[in-house]
Amino acid sequence: MDTAGRTGAHGHAVGGSHAGHGHGHGVSATADRRYLGVALALVVGFMAVEVVVGALARSLALLADAGHMLTDAGAIALALVAVRLAARPAKGAFTYGLKRVEVLSAQANGLTLLVLAVVFTVEGVLRLVDPPDVRGGLVLGTALSGVVVNLAAAYALSKADRRSLAVEGGYQHVVTDLYAFLATAVAAGVVVVTGWDRADPVATLVVAALMLRSGTGLVRESGRVFLEASPRGTDPDEVASAILATPGVVGVHELHVWEVTSGFPALSAHVLVDAASDCHRSRQDLEAVLAASFGIRHTTLQVDHRDEHGHDEPLLGATTVRAHPGHAGALGSTGDHDHDAGC
Repeated sequence: MDTAGRTGAHGHAVGGSHAGHGHGHGVSATADRRYLGVALALVVGFMAVEVVVGALARSLALLADAGHMLTDAGAIALALVAVRLAARPAKGAFTYGLKRVEVLSAQANGLTLLVLAVVFTVEGVLRLVDPPDVRGGLVLGTALSGVVVNLAAAYALSKADRRSLAVEGGYQHVVTDLYAFLATAVAAGVVVVTGWDRADPVATLVVAALMLRSGTGLVRESGRVFLEASPRGTDPDEVASAILATPGVVGVHELHVWEVTSGFPALSAHVLVDAASDCHRSRQDLEAVLAASFGIRHTTLQVDHRDEHGHDEPLLGATTVRAHPGHAGALGSTGDHDHDAGC
């Protein structure tokens, strides 16, 4: 039997081989901290201005934007913390390190957006029924300034590594706020030109819809990581077919593909090869195929010979893919123990 990627404490290889363990996962911490810090300073500074102006102008749209900017600041601050923690080396009980902290950050950001969307939807509807007087000129000037500030913050975050869900969470917050300022500016222009005060709560409802969209996306993507779904764009059936297409491979079961954190796919599988194959060479070939075709470099592969009787039954309850004449493989579930001969 050959076990690839078997690790001891702190993720160091103990036996076999574990392809690409040393390759970079996640973000470039030093560069990203700089970009995140610039965006955070811009957002916090303008948020303070917006709260004052929104209260003076009696604009719910501006106050909604300010509330969203508060979550922007929280999202970027969480991303900064996540980047620092994710960069720490694995040790003790945390054999993957703290890389999944960024996913917690993204989920917190997404949930915050969803809560704010509900709050501002309710308040926007109430103001549609009973609209207050809005000082449109003051709102328009502030909203246009907000567009400039958010463009600068979005640019700074776009320079960071957005494969990190934490960074992407902060970026989505800022971009949503940019659209919100545009909507607020349009509403303020309508108020100035026509005097229709209901344009302000209409803009608030637009902002709430944007929050709902961004929040749903962040919660969904972070949820996929927590539920250990296969990475976006990676079909486990295609992975199984690629494994079976490797010379000498006759079966594969216990195949699992998941993400440890964003940009860090991992795979484990029990692979059976024919009696004539060198299982160590087969494992190396499989690692090369998985890295080249699917970008999966963190693998744990147990490679065994099919036994002399040709048995290749899977482990109890295992998901199995077997090679059949003229067929790349079939997925199924069986309940018998395997009878393979170890390498």
